[in-house]
Amino acid sequence: MKAMVQDRFGPPDVLQLADTDLPEVGADDVLVRVHAAALNPYDWHIMRGDPLIARLMGEVGLTKPKARVAGIDAAGVVEAAGAKVRGLRNGDEVLGFCRGAFAEYACAAADMVVPKPASLTFERAAAVPIAATTALRGIRDVGEVKAGQRVLVNGAGGGVGTYAVQIAAALGAEVTGVCSTRNAGLVRSIGAAHVVDYTTQDFTDGRVRYDVILDNVGNRPLSRLRRALTPAGTLVLNGGGSPGHVFGPVAGIVRAVAANAFVSQRLRPLPSRQNREELLAVTGLIEDGKLTPVLDRTYPLAHAAEGLRTVEQGHTRGKIVLTVA
Repeated sequence: MKAMVQDRFGPPDVLQLADTDLPEVGADDVLVRVHAAALNPYDWHIMRGDPLIARLMGEVGLTKPKARVAGIDAAGVVEAAGAKVRGLRNGDEVLGFCRGAFAEYACAAADMVVPKPASLTFERAAAVPIAATTALRGIRDVGEVKAGQRVLVNGAGGGVGTYAVQIAAALGAEVTGVCSTRNAGLVRSIGAAHVVDYTTQDFTDGRVRYDVILDNVGNRPLSRLRRALTPAGTLVLNGGGSPGHVFGPVAGIVRAVAANAFVSQRLRPLPSRQNREELLAVTGLIEDGKLTPVLDRTYPLAHAAEGLRTVEQGHTRGKIVLTVA
């Protein structure tokens, strides 16, 4: 099969299109014929082996990538199922967390994929797993957003941000989205009642205070973010694309956790995980018409390096997706 392989850490050029063996499918796994795969900040962190602390913790590999084929988010068709798999059959259209998604075929644990909503193309379906479940977790579970609350999403035009705005609005919150000038119309169209253009305004100036802030960018000091919160407000820290070659987003999260014990506000890191219930929750919102994936652009599989360069720059509108078949 064709796949984007990587044998060393480095810039996007380390990704090369090559022929490789089909992934091995265990008894609890399914083999997915990939039609589309999404690009995430996680993918370029893996590509570069960055931050260095992730190598020492064994998350990405010490001297070279743990997995030769990158990618997690995928949508496609079940090609084969392991002996213990129930409820999935060959030909089923699915989306979910697939190991080695930047390839024509990828393997996934059967409980990590769910039926693809019929209303979605494979490209839009691939844009769902990591970004939508992260947004759901940040807004619903960690932020505990309630109807009538003021919610601010920093990075509202990005992958997680576009989902977070919609989910908070669906919960009945008054949503403010922070984004660039070019994304203001998009952010309003998906449910934001207010838009802050970060090129001309500073949402941390204290003029307006919010019950919940979801920070997807990590470009403001903790003291400034707290200034934009109500006295009992909640700050949710999602450091997906945060810079820092040694510690990345970890340093800011550690500072917030340490400060949390001494302030009335709730300062909460957003945990990373892959969860079937969350996948089903977001696909349910899609089927109910409350959530729509936003696509910036697509690239063919062979141009994955170009796509990751764009993601790494941090100015996407929604998600960038690879088309595979």
